[in-house]
Amino acid sequence: MEPGAIADGIEVRQEAAGAPDARFCLGEYFRELAHRFEFGFDPAKGNTVSEAEMTPPAGWFFLARLEGTPAGCGALLRIDETTGEIKRMWTAPFARGRGVARRIIAAIEATARAEGMTLLRLDTNKALTEAHALYRRLGFEETERYGPNPYAHHWFRKRL
Repeated sequence: MEPGAIADGIEVRQEAAGAPDARFCLGEYFRELAHRFEFGFDPAKGNTVSEAEMTPPAGWFFLARLEGTPAGCGALLRIDETTGEIKRMWTAPFARGRGVARRIIAAIEATARAEGMTLLRLDTNKALTEAHALYRRLGFEETERYGPNPYAHHWFRKRL
């Protein structure tokens, strides 16, 4: 699904990572990780991502709304000319199971293709088992470790 399309009350749009709804979603994402990860979560220790890195042409930030309410987010970072990395994937608890994350990833993939990327990669924590299942359903395959993220236990990639 293209960014900006609305279906089933879900709208995914590229937005500034510093916009109020984006900051809200990122804050909720960090709070959830701190609660779910075995030893908590400190964004400063993880693979930090700045607003500039989520701003074109370096990257893109996507915000999902369900019936107009912020319901999830995700980011695409340009690693090189043909490789992108998915970061900051989160869906609000009230919106889970409704296709929000799938739509965010579809918007990320559409943008990556339009920008000439042929490979997407991502890392995730062992506690996020539902995310692992989603990535596999969407065609991502586990791959070798990359990057220094101390919170990552699983690494995925997908050819576009």
